[in-house]
Amino acid sequence: MISKRMEKMLVEDIDTLVKPANEVAVVGANNTLDHALLLMTKNKYSVVPVIDEKSRIKGLISMPIIIEEIIDIEDVHFNKLGDIRVEEIMNTDFPVVGMDFELEDVLRMLVHTAFISVIDEEGVLLGIITRQEILTGTNRIVHNFENQYDVRDREAEHV
Repeated sequence: MISKRMEKMLVEDIDTLVKPANEVAVVGANNTLDHALLLMTKNKYSVVPVIDEKSRIKGLISMPIIIEEIIDIEDVHFNKLGDIRVEEIMNTDFPVVGMDFELEDVLRMLVHTAFISVIDEEGVLLGIITRQEILTGTNRIVHNFENQYDVRDREAEHV
């Protein structure tokens, strides 16, 4: 379990940890792959949430999923991008949390993914928690810890 003190060191403000949905690049489930590829390329993302018409999260779409769908052993079929809808190939196995999340759970999940989607009771995307935000906190701790705390070597005390 992460202590409240350590949590405070890692995350300056828990309320700002979640990037709001209106600031998150998303793709509609009914969009075609060419739209998804364009959005991800222009925003320099490799994976984005997929939402339905009511902003409920339905999956994730990634560059590797799209590329895998349009290649075969001998060729890349870019002409297929406009014929395939995102919902046909999106990943539907992905981690989500509610706004009452535990930081320890989020940290465990972020080991394996770039972001965690935060949803409400109906599955509406409220925002995301990114690995980048956690690493920013880790960087702050590493660079400022000894300025804020007295650090002593326990082994040296017992000699």
